[in-house]
This record gives sequence, structure tokens and C-alpha cells, in this order.
Amino acid sequence: MIGIGPFPVRAVIVFGAVLLAWAVARLVARRLPDGACKKAAGGLLLDSVFWGVLAARLGYIVQWWEEYAAAPASMIAIGDGGFTWWIGVVAALLFVWWRSRTMSALRVPVVAGIAAGVLGWFAGGGVLALLHQSGPPLPDVQVSTLDARPLSLSAYAGRPVVLNLWASWCPPCRREMPVFEQAQQDFPQVAFVMLNQGESAQQALAFLQGERLRLKDVLLDPSSQAMQVFGSRGLPTTLFFDEQGRLVDTHMGELTTASLRSTLMRRFGQAPNP
Repeated sequence: MIGIGPFPVRAVIVFGAVLLAWAVARLVARRLPDGACKKAAGGLLLDSVFWGVLAARLGYIVQWWEEYAAAPASMIAIGDGGFTWWIGVVAALLFVWWRSRTMSALRVPVVAGIAAGVLGWFAGGGVLALLHQSGPPLPDVQVSTLDARPLSLSAYAGRPVVLNLWASWCPPCRREMPVFEQAQQDFPQVAFVMLNQGESAQQALAFLQGERLRLKDVLLDPSSQAMQVFGSRGLPTTLFFDEQGRLVDTHMGELTTASLRSTLMRRFGQAPNP
């Protein structure tokens, strides 16, 4: 399962963790003598989340500065999932400590809320990892090449596979195509399979030629079988399979160079060619 309704699973987990943190902060604050602390604790918790998320994003950008500097607009593409969580937690705690310097009673409930949110986020990540492990392997979906030769996706088993579900009418799909074109050159050990959903060979070729893209392994899935198999609720969707054909990561939405490289290094131990 890649999404819940129209939302990616990771976004749902993050929202749930923030909601848990807010609820715990208010619950603990209820035990304080000052009744106003309940509302203040909830507000301070949400403020700390904002500054924590901002710090986590900036920390990730610094970590992958070369990739983001090459495409500055990608810095604001937060849908790529690029956040350094521990920097965000530290920043949130420092913000709480600073803001509560004149009302130190708020520190305990807000820090308790942050701790609960972090634990909830880790628990959600663990559940997501289990879902990946129990998810379908690289499927035996029958597709075809642009010149109408039949092919099965399982033919790519035996090496890491990045399977991208896309369509030419999809704006974020179009924007991320150069990222995959570059990745094919930088990570030759990985198979980047670009599986078009629901379009004809003429439509796919017209887009690739119009954008002057040189992509390998562009395949056609006219009936969108792959989206049904993986429960994808939107495009683009990117799935990462290890050498044994096991699903190890998913991403719904646009990928940037930094986030793609980060996932390849984390999941496959792959470093780009110099």
C-alpha cells in the first residue's frame, strides 16, 4: 500500500505523529495548576513542530548541497521527503527551551509531547517497513517495449530495480524525468525501469522526443496493471526493489536528485560514479 486515499503513507504517519504529540502535550499540561497552560502547551508544541521541520529541511539541503545547488528550485520541493529528522528534533527542543524561559512549567508537557510524537513516528516507520516486507515482490506483470516487444517486469530481477510509474500528462512526472536520465548514467548497476501508465507508444515517444530525453528501459503498461498491483493512487510513483526482488522503499510524488540519491545509498549502498 503506497497511499491512504489521496495521501502518501509517510504523510499520514507524520500527521499522526504530530497529532499524538499535540494531544500528549495538552493532556500533561492539564495537570498543571494554571489552566491556561493547556492551550499554551498545544500552541508551543505546534510552533516547535514548524521550526523543527524547517530545520530538518535546511539540514538535509546542507547535506546534499551540491545536488540542490544544481537545481535551486528543488529546495522547496518538500514532497521529495528530504528531511534530516534528528536535526529537526534538536531544533524543536531548543526552540521550546527558549520560548518557555519565562514559563518553565510548559517545558515538561511540551517535551513529553515531542517525545511521544517521535516514538509514534518511529512506530509508524516500523509498521511501514513491515508492510514493505509483506508487499508484492517484483511482479510478473506483462508489459511491452516501445517497439511492441512483450516483456515481464520479473525479467529485471537479479539487480537493484527502481520502477517509476509515470504518464506524459502528469506535470511532476515530466519534471522528474531528467533526474532519472542522470541517475541512469550515475548508477549503472541499478535498473531504472520507466513504466508508462495507460498511454500508447506514440504518446510516450512523442513526449520523450519532444523533451529530448534519452531514457533506457522505457516500457508500456496500457491497462495500468502495475498501479493496481501496488495500490498506487497517484502518479508519479517510484518503487525500489533489491537484488532479490523485494520491495524495500516507495515514494509517491516527485523525486529530486538529492532524494533519489539518498534512497539509493540508504537502500542499496550505491554511490554514484565519479
